[in-house]
Amino acid sequence: MPISFDSEKRIFKLDTKTSSYIFQAYKEDYLIHLYYGSYIPDNSVEFLAPHQHNASFSPSNPVLEEASGFTCDSWPMEYSCNGTGDMRVSALAIRNSFGNTSTDIRYISHRIFKGKPALEGLPALYSMSDDDASTLEVETLDKVTGAKVYLLYTVFENYGAMTRSVRVENSSDKPMDIQRVYSACVDFNSMDFNMMHLYGFHCKERTLVTRHLEHGIQSIASKRGSSSHTHNPFVALAKDNATEDYGEAYGFNLVYSGNFAADIEVDFNGSTRIIMGINPTDFSWRLEPGSSFTSPELVMVYSAQGIGEMSRVFHRLYNNHLIRGEWKNKKRPLLINSWEAAYFDFDDDKLVAFAKRAKELGIEMLVMDDGWFGTRNDDTNSLGDWYVNENKLKGGIKSLVDRVHALGLKFGIWYEPEMISPDSDLYRTHPDWCLQVPGRDKSIGRHQYVLDMSRQDVRDNIFEQMSTVLSNNHIDYVKWDFNRNISEAGSALLPADRQQEVFHRFVLGTYELMGRLVDAYPHILLENCSGGGGRFDPGMLYFSPQIWCSDNTDPIERLSIQYGTSMCYPVSTVGAHVSACGRTGYETKGNVAMAGTFGYELDPIKLNDEELETVKKQVADYHKYYDVIHSGDLYRLIAPMEDGHHCAWGYVAQDKSEALFTFVTMLYNCNSTFFARLKGLDPDKYYRDSWTGEVHSGALLMNAGLSFKNAPRKDGTSFTVYVEEVK
Repeated sequence: MPISFDSEKRIFKLDTKTSSYIFQAYKEDYLIHLYYGSYIPDNSVEFLAPHQHNASFSPSNPVLEEASGFTCDSWPMEYSCNGTGDMRVSALAIRNSFGNTSTDIRYISHRIFKGKPALEGLPALYSMSDDDASTLEVETLDKVTGAKVYLLYTVFENYGAMTRSVRVENSSDKPMDIQRVYSACVDFNSMDFNMMHLYGFHCKERTLVTRHLEHGIQSIASKRGSSSHTHNPFVALAKDNATEDYGEAYGFNLVYSGNFAADIEVDFNGSTRIIMGINPTDFSWRLEPGSSFTSPELVMVYSAQGIGEMSRVFHRLYNNHLIRGEWKNKKRPLLINSWEAAYFDFDDDKLVAFAKRAKELGIEMLVMDDGWFGTRNDDTNSLGDWYVNENKLKGGIKSLVDRVHALGLKFGIWYEPEMISPDSDLYRTHPDWCLQVPGRDKSIGRHQYVLDMSRQDVRDNIFEQMSTVLSNNHIDYVKWDFNRNISEAGSALLPADRQQEVFHRFVLGTYELMGRLVDAYPHILLENCSGGGGRFDPGMLYFSPQIWCSDNTDPIERLSIQYGTSMCYPVSTVGAHVSACGRTGYETKGNVAMAGTFGYELDPIKLNDEELETVKKQVADYHKYYDVIHSGDLYRLIAPMEDGHHCAWGYVAQDKSEALFTFVTMLYNCNSTFFARLKGLDPDKYYRDSWTGEVHSGALLMNAGLSFKNAPRKDGTSFTVYVEEVK
């Protein structure tokens, strides 16, 4: 078993093929953290517990103070608690019946078992058999309040990865309120890390930010009601000497789509603590006697082979143990979306004309975006009225779907289920169904309010409306959008003392509705969207195998967006399209969009002859290179922010038999030669590359590299190099 317990020393050891995670039930049943890093075979590791720290002013347990110098404030705690001696950021705080939030959990028991349990009401990674994952559940107890806290750890032995979550149960006869419950806490004995995270805003999501840790607290968070455009629920700690290809990197990614926080504190001893989970701002959860609460899951990846390998582990793990359903391994249809081609200005004949031209180009699916329902001709009305606008679709939606299917194309449709327009039949009938706070104006955003997804009657109504369309028409694809931040987060059904449960209940309600949709229509390809990439997180990927990466389709802007996204999300999940943006030619648009699910966001009728030929070649390349891109390993060669001139990446087949590398010149520099060392090949194999047509060893291509002196010499140009093993 990859999880072991030394009953004499009371040490837990969780091993993967590349990493070890170790902690101990110490004296007085405190759980202390001992080690997280590269795999070690040793079992005698109790000496890793600290013995002396500068803790002169740290409160101590009176039983242990003289014997060991132990203090919660200076020792590495496995799961930190508030108000009982640990002055650093705390993972758990429960307001008890006495009115205070002092919390102190101690080890009681544990169990180790094969496989991985599901988390009630929450998306989570899964095991496909009992042999690919093992789970440790540690039971702890706050003896004063009766709060039982279960720490869950699942090890994916073949990936160098593990997951963490927490379940809190009220075993007392009095209610208690959870004030904060982070999904994990990890302590390190040094501060020699760079913190990496993904910052952004609408149309500039997930830009990689790196800064060295300093004394104090460094945080990223969202309180926008979603994981947000601004910060993604991903953080990495990379050792000071770590690069893309060398050194240690620890990645943390929260499987959650709502308000989150990651707090990293460097304390007075130069030690580092990271906690990550639900944002405690505007969060509280009433726990009645006998009830329980489960935190979202945190995915933790360790790499001793650089930041790039950390990313590849996330990619493999998510492709195999997060993405699910019919479309997990099925080739996705190449689609064209109507939005940038027509916006709200379309009817059934225009869409059929798009479909006819798309068919000629080899495109496989037409997606009808916003504007098909209610009386929707702009973005000021009709959200919540999910019936067909027959002034646009004069033959009804079935007629349109049948006409598109008759051409041999699949058909997709757009929804924004969590939103409601003030100018809608649904709002006029049920004004109480949107989130609102008594006595305060309801903030308007993008001409819309937010439905109270915590309510079962709201979810039932939306599902019934969607089901009427989806059950009576052969719909192949649904794009699920979410286009504003949440404010005035109040629910008409919850009492005053439970209003701070609304944000989390909203997320749980959205998950329930998405799950119902996926279960009822398993053949439908679901793609998430949130004003582009405002909800690009593992929670959404559990329900939809792909997410629209950004509303920004400019290929040069997309380089940094997709580069940051690749830190932990696989290419198969990244919605990327070729648009009519005039900044580059269609070749570069296609090469950049190929680093994603690939598709088109334009009017195909307006393409000239040269552009039509380019699109036909791109369609052929999509099929030719699909497997190596979607099933291969990503290697980042040149980051777009390195010199401001070039960006390069490649996909290498798992068996190292082939690879596709892409090179983009963002800004041409007449004094530089485009040169790159390839990555990921087998040094002992020989390959023919499409650039020179010659055969070279993998060792030469990776260590000496290739010079692309005849590469295009203009801003916004690009090219690809295909490498295939010669046997």
